[in-house]
Amino acid sequence: MAHFGLICPVETGHLNTMLPLGKELKRRGHQVTFFGIVDAEAKIKTAGLEFQGIGEKAFPLGSTEAGFAELAKLSGIPALLYTMNWFRGLAETFLQEAPTIIKSANIDALLVDQISPEGGTIAEFLNIPFITVCSALPFNQESGIPPFFTTWQYNSVWWARLRNQIIYTLANPFGQSLKQLRAKYRKKWKLPPESSVDSPWAILSHEPIEFEFPREKLPQWFHFTGPYHTSMERPMIPFPWDKLTGQPLIYASMGTLQNGMIDVFEKIAQACVGLEAQLVISLGGKNKFESLPKLPGNPLIVEYAPQLELLQKAALNITHAGMNTTLESLTYGVPMVAIPVTNDQSGIAARIAWTGTGELIPLSKLTVPKLRIMIEKVLTEDTYRNNALRLQKAIDQAGGVKLAVDIIEKVVSTKQPVLNTMF
Repeated sequence: MAHFGLICPVETGHLNTMLPLGKELKRRGHQVTFFGIVDAEAKIKTAGLEFQGIGEKAFPLGSTEAGFAELAKLSGIPALLYTMNWFRGLAETFLQEAPTIIKSANIDALLVDQISPEGGTIAEFLNIPFITVCSALPFNQESGIPPFFTTWQYNSVWWARLRNQIIYTLANPFGQSLKQLRAKYRKKWKLPPESSVDSPWAILSHEPIEFEFPREKLPQWFHFTGPYHTSMERPMIPFPWDKLTGQPLIYASMGTLQNGMIDVFEKIAQACVGLEAQLVISLGGKNKFESLPKLPGNPLIVEYAPQLELLQKAALNITHAGMNTTLESLTYGVPMVAIPVTNDQSGIAARIAWTGTGELIPLSKLTVPKLRIMIEKVLTEDTYRNNALRLQKAIDQAGGVKLAVDIIEKVVSTKQPVLNTMF
């Protein structure tokens, strides 16, 4: 049996993708250790996996919560830049400390979140294979695919490709500091210049391929496996089930990061007033009941919600379009109204609209009348539910965590790229 190491951000969305892989590897008899800052320790041990702390001085206990509280106040480009600066600090800490710790743990292979590419450089330095895991949208750039931070729809015409390429060219310098940081350590460790941040053995995305824009230039070892998360992976969250009225359920959540904008919850509540439906709002932990004004329409409000269980009952999901929430909604065939805030949420919202599984409204254009129109449209027109059910069927057939771990084990056993025969 092999000893696998896991590296990913400690934010809920990334952990909800990575930890099920670790648990399945452990179920199959492998040893699994998560390498991360100390704020992750309790969650990792609750999941039944081993934990090794990195950067206890740079990121002491509580630093993640403080950083997330600041991020919750931001949106758009400021939120994206804040996130990038946070990840640069994490990357430098990992490059400084992780090689010695990982080597001492006798790790055979690493699972590395695509948003933590320093993990791949560390794996190269230690001469062990690594597998890239895309917890967010795949960041692989190609001219036919709109940048992940836009709500642009897929269009194969020449002008759309040119537009995409121009924006990539303008945006790429924002990632230069991280690339230069890795280059500094690669030079120090006598590694060749970085040709790709992704694994040359296997790249896993928990999207179903039916949700992704048509790709033309992915490596042949890129695999769309479908989602990994299940309710079995999460702690029980109390919920007042007796307060559900039996009306069609509208579930609204702005995730666990960019959810500090109380005015968004106010607009959602106002837009649902008078509908023959019950609105349930999850605050995602950043807001407390006492910090909220009285919302119109008497929605049922909780600080945290058992999201998977509620989605099984929902007729509509109003979401920030985080990847986990979006895929969970589609897993249960629930159409969406997306209100993207930052990072890759705009690109995910664009795919929701492109697949016909919902509608999107950018945060900058969010008004109660516009939101009301979209909610009524998605609730009443069968095409949205039918398309969500089509994606649900695709997810059921995609393979999920079992397929992903089959690929991971094959990388370790063969020390060769695992090719996707669908390409």
